[in-house]
Amino acid sequence: MNFFNFLTENSAKAYINSREGETKLGESIKYVSSFEDLENLSEKYVIFGIPEDIGVRANLGQPGTSKTWEPFLKAFLNIQHNQFNDNNCIVLGSLDTEALLDKATQIKEASQLGSLVSEIDLMVTHLVEKIISLDKIPIIIGGGHNNSYGNIMGTAKALDKKIHVINIDAHTDLRETNYRHSGNGFSYAKQEEYLDRYAIVGLHQNYTPQYIFDLMDNDKSISYSLFEEYLHLTTIDQLIKFKKATDFVKNSFGFELDCDAIQDFDSSARTPSGFSVNEIRSFINLAKKQHVHYLHICEADASRNPLIAKALSYFVSDFIRTENN
Repeated sequence: MNFFNFLTENSAKAYINSREGETKLGESIKYVSSFEDLENLSEKYVIFGIPEDIGVRANLGQPGTSKTWEPFLKAFLNIQHNQFNDNNCIVLGSLDTEALLDKATQIKEASQLGSLVSEIDLMVTHLVEKIISLDKIPIIIGGGHNNSYGNIMGTAKALDKKIHVINIDAHTDLRETNYRHSGNGFSYAKQEEYLDRYAIVGLHQNYTPQYIFDLMDNDKSISYSLFEEYLHLTTIDQLIKFKKATDFVKNSFGFELDCDAIQDFDSSARTPSGFSVNEIRSFINLAKKQHVHYLHICEADASRNPLIAKALSYFVSDFIRTENN
């Protein structure tokens, strides 16, 4: 795969702040320089980045998701390796999107960015299919929610069947399939029959068109809960409600987390009203007890605020942490 930049043990050192007497996670995990190396390792989770915001711009959103991977690395690789934090993961590296980002700067019409998004779809599909075929779980960081399509397609191809998906999101991303962008990844996955059951958690009333409500209400394979339904619930009741979504997708699913759903979180469609970081962590800790094919954390922009990258590192460390820790 000539479209991938591997993170090696040597290049990872640039992100790690070593301290005598301590071991950072980045100093204890394994790195690879080829996909052949990946096949020979037993670690369960494979983390990689998608540094792009072309899909977001194609959907008329705010750019910045292309700048999240490196801040995430700095935060994640510097958490402590201790009795609570597992090193059962490989930080693989990131897709090489530099040429596509350069091309995107020359394009003014949003719709004309769709062909570049389609190229990224193929890259993501190929990589996710490869990782899942090795019986490992991809954790995908960064990029727009357009990458849900590649995640779903790659998983379905690896498993040779349609898959179910949970999406914590303020939006459905079920917009029309006129050209590829960050708002129609699930529409394309449905259309191409890679996606079976689809559960949206925390959908915002104010930003969902009526035609999409009509579509969902007439499709028994789609379930949704409104964010407004969570506003006055206790933590326990929120988890009970979230468990209904995991039950709908038969407790076996791809897990999509759109950071647009998190209150005051730097993202492509930042919101003043949404789930808290701690509520998201609770959902992740419940979801990981099910059969999760992959975790995708998207739409975050960590370029200006290091706390955003730190929050992402909490999400990932929660997801990979074993139950006895």
